[in-house]
Amino acid sequence: MNRYCLALALVLPSAPLLAAVKPCEALKEEIEVKIQAAGVASYTLEIVPNEEVTDRNLVVGSCDGGRKKIIYQRNDGSRRRSETPAPAPADIPAD
Repeated sequence: MNRYCLALALVLPSAPLLAAVKPCEALKEEIEVKIQAAGVASYTLEIVPNEEVTDRNLVVGSCDGGRKKIIYQRNDGSRRRSETPAPAPADIPAD
């Protein structure tokens, strides 16, 4: 029983660290599935280094140990940027 408790105590705190090192392509695919399930037809997801992220980007994921971000842009030519913004992936219901 003590070994089980010790193993659990060592593994649980590392779970967030394992999520932070998720491969970028795998995380991007997971995000794409959620966006498509919400019915968004035209969008762009791009993996970029942290240095390229600006306050105009909508960051929807972090990967490669926090060194890269996944940014989202909705490609809807029927609206101008000054009109109502597209729903963010954060508004997409989780599994």
